[in-house]
Amino acid sequence: MSIFSLRRLRAFVPTAMTAFAAAPVHADTTLPAVSVSANSAANESVAPRAVDPNLPASVETVTREQFSNWNLVNTEDVLKYMPNLAVRKRFIGDLNSIIAVRGTSNTQSARGLVYADGLLLSNLLGNNFSFPPRWSMVSPDEIQQVDVIYGPYSALYPGNSLGATVLISTRMPKKFEAEADVKAFTQHFSLYGVNRNFNGSEASASIGNRIGKFSFLLGVNHLENTSQPLQFATLAKSGTPAKAGDTPVTGAYFYNNQTNTPTAILGINGEGIEHTVQDQFKLKTQYDFTPTLQGAFTLGYWHQTYNSETSSFLRDANGNAVYGGKVSINGYEYTIPASAFAPSLGHSENWLYGVTLKTRNATGWNGEAIASYYDVSNSVARLASSGAPGNGAGTVTFGDGTGWKTLDLRSTYTPASTQAGLANHALAFGYHYDNYFLDNESYSTLNWRDGSATSFANAFAGKTQTQALYAQDAWRFLPRWKFVYGVRYEDWRAYDGSQALPGTRVALANASEQHFSPKASLSFDVSDDLTLRASIGRAYRFPTVSELFQGQINGSSIVNNNPNLKPEDDLSKELTAEWAHWNGIFRFSLFQDDVKNTIFSQTDTTVIPNVTNFQNIGKVRSRGVETSYSGENVFVRGLDLLASVAYTQSKIIANAQNPASVGKYFYRIPLWRVNVAATYRFDERAAVTLAARYSGRQYNTLTNTDTNPDVFGGTSSYTVADAKFTFRPTKLSEVGIGVDNIFDARYFVYHPYPGRTFYLEAKLRM
Repeated sequence: MSIFSLRRLRAFVPTAMTAFAAAPVHADTTLPAVSVSANSAANESVAPRAVDPNLPASVETVTREQFSNWNLVNTEDVLKYMPNLAVRKRFIGDLNSIIAVRGTSNTQSARGLVYADGLLLSNLLGNNFSFPPRWSMVSPDEIQQVDVIYGPYSALYPGNSLGATVLISTRMPKKFEAEADVKAFTQHFSLYGVNRNFNGSEASASIGNRIGKFSFLLGVNHLENTSQPLQFATLAKSGTPAKAGDTPVTGAYFYNNQTNTPTAILGINGEGIEHTVQDQFKLKTQYDFTPTLQGAFTLGYWHQTYNSETSSFLRDANGNAVYGGKVSINGYEYTIPASAFAPSLGHSENWLYGVTLKTRNATGWNGEAIASYYDVSNSVARLASSGAPGNGAGTVTFGDGTGWKTLDLRSTYTPASTQAGLANHALAFGYHYDNYFLDNESYSTLNWRDGSATSFANAFAGKTQTQALYAQDAWRFLPRWKFVYGVRYEDWRAYDGSQALPGTRVALANASEQHFSPKASLSFDVSDDLTLRASIGRAYRFPTVSELFQGQINGSSIVNNNPNLKPEDDLSKELTAEWAHWNGIFRFSLFQDDVKNTIFSQTDTTVIPNVTNFQNIGKVRSRGVETSYSGENVFVRGLDLLASVAYTQSKIIANAQNPASVGKYFYRIPLWRVNVAATYRFDERAAVTLAARYSGRQYNTLTNTDTNPDVFGGTSSYTVADAKFTFRPTKLSEVGIGVDNIFDARYFVYHPYPGRTFYLEAKLRM
């Protein structure tokens, strides 16, 4: 298939994609082979995007043919080289992998949407790294294509699209197929008191077939891995002379922390060295009732366990580990809390149910209905009260009954031509419903590892519900001009919020908001190969259950929820040029997001005692520029290239609760991001990929006081290089050898990130 000019691509896709003219597209419909020549391009192949061709936003796409040559273990790895985007992935199998894009940091999980075949995987129960998308409900082997939509410019998506919307399209078999895949990986990690190898493996298998009008794909996956140390126990360097009763210890390490404060490292704590085991089961079925009516059912199951190993570096005169109390280090006194090295473990079971019914007419009217239910059927988290070895006292938290439900109804009209009248308009109308519910209860236990719950400790619960109506029209009012405009109305409410302590349960006030979000975009086809577009959109990101209702009191500080939060109010603007040239597509974008009432956890320094909780920051402005290129057979036949450079300046404009942050850079938004991935295909049997990721200066505090970034607790600038060699001995077998972080860069985004990691992979197909 020859490279598409932008105008011809937009003209072709509505017909080929049929019912997908204005919806997240599922890869279960095969595009017919089409050859279209562009004036400025040779006869090379570029796959069309699997999204609405009238989408008023920048879209970046990665296909199975591209990421199959990368070091890929978890589903989120397919995003690793996307423009101005990063995934907070601290190790293979990390449970807290969320996306960061443009002016959205890697702790603002509620500013991103992830769909798999139209099923919502975004965990909008909270807004931090503890609420990542449920990536594990999709296996990397079933992915056909991933599209990333930048910004909230389409009325089809809620205000959580403020950062980006990720559309994962999976494949369905056209005939009998079976596949088995085995991976092994290892890294050597050396830092402070740790110097060892950390190993893991993954095994997956799938089987599928199409029998008449019915098709199915069944897959299983097993992952086991041990991370490098993720967190260290620290205390500020003491100036207090040791006393006679203090225990003399050795083994501490000293460094200047992220604020250049002399600090002692005492051992590994928090998440520590995390061992995780994850099992996945996925069944997808599809039935074609008629040539234009299709139904589908998805059942996903994911079970995970984790064990966070902690350890103390401190040793007394007899060589015994010391976990707490008053100690003497180099003649100075330190007080170590009993919980400083407290380990933890836990497990959970998760179910995803999805039903889809849609029509697939090439032109004219289509309809689609998608219903999903995500159920956390079993969730247990255990935490010891102290770091001392054994099975002593601790707490156990149950999160059963947590999850979400969604319903989407959509009708679209795809014109058959560009004649006068209705044929100039591509229309979309829809209704959306979601309901998120959270219920956590904590108890004391005498045996933290496996003991039963004894006395009640605390609990919190709450629900949110959103209903939305939307309409969007893509109007080609002149041959080269197109105006896309729409509006989304959202009715949001939070209810049944409560917090409880022993003997007391407090009901929290309900909240509700209603807002209209208008969108508009004007594009001009300068030529067959060059399109200019200007887009503007209003978006409201409503508070999550956790931001509203979860909280606690810690000593004299109040660390709690905030049931009075206002929704984030965003006005986004973008100017984009897209140019089909050199066997690919160039994109140049200028963007600006002005977000009022940004929801973020911070300390209110204007009250005594200080209050740390989720608060509304008056205004945050993010503006920047992105350039990207994606092409095949670049310079020479067989060389495919992805490349991007992005600059983002995100600053706090107003913040009444923390005036010292005004004018400072916002939390964890790097000034520069650069991604490059080049794959050279020697022939049909062998390919090699070389890639690099660069992230520039960013800050881990709103006041930008972390001036020493390249240490634990800081946020480094870093360059990481990756490589993979893929060889296919036969048409049904494949071997891959790869390495990430080739030069073993030691870098931090608060946590230390992985060292040089080697991969070995083998696949068999039938």
